[in-house]
Amino acid sequence: MVLIVERQWRCMKVKTQSKKVNKAWLNDHVNDTYVKLAHKEGFRARAAYKLKEIDEQLGLIKPGYTVVDLGSTPGAWSQYLRRRMSPGGAAAGQLNGTIIALDLLPMEPIEGVTYIHGDFREAEVLERLEAALDGKIVDVVVSDMAPNLSGIESADAARISHLVELAVEFACNHLKQEGALVVKLFHGSGYSDLVTLFKQTFKVVKPIKPKASRDKSSETFLVGMGLKKQPI
Repeated sequence: MVLIVERQWRCMKVKTQSKKVNKAWLNDHVNDTYVKLAHKEGFRARAAYKLKEIDEQLGLIKPGYTVVDLGSTPGAWSQYLRRRMSPGGAAAGQLNGTIIALDLLPMEPIEGVTYIHGDFREAEVLERLEAALDGKIVDVVVSDMAPNLSGIESADAARISHLVELAVEFACNHLKQEGALVVKLFHGSGYSDLVTLFKQTFKVVKPIKPKASRDKSSETFLVGMGLKKQPI
């Protein structure tokens, strides 16, 4: 009986701690400057400001470009791209360029953005993406893809690396020679190997931790510009 009571108490303690953590996160989220700004400016997520800061630092996105947005849901990056490539930064109406978004999860439509629902790791989905490009060479690929994390560092690092490697492979095959790739990754096991891969692939490599990325997160972004080899 003592053992059963002790287990129940531990379970209650874990649940209580979990509720406290969730409540603290929710409080931080609601009061977050970028969450408030996203709500005010009509972005679906605060992540829009991560891409905005990267773009403003490096001047990656321009009207007339063809851009592929990998891991696009809920659509904040596609929204930013759409405004960046529209006359006057409009969220609707004329679009000067092509934006193709792809994600495993459903995404609410964004005017002018072609959305593909599927897993980027599957050959059939990649074929659909290539068909949507219709022969266009890509100026910029942005990837906010991230796997479901298990908490097992070695397994999670392998999943993250695989997605980044797929994005690099896609970039090598579809980017213009002077094009750029932006990927999300995390500090930890496998990080240095991915930086090495970028340096082998691109002429210029820049790691960026945007202000909109939470301080406590190991999340960072890696930008590669200018392919070292001619696209296939």
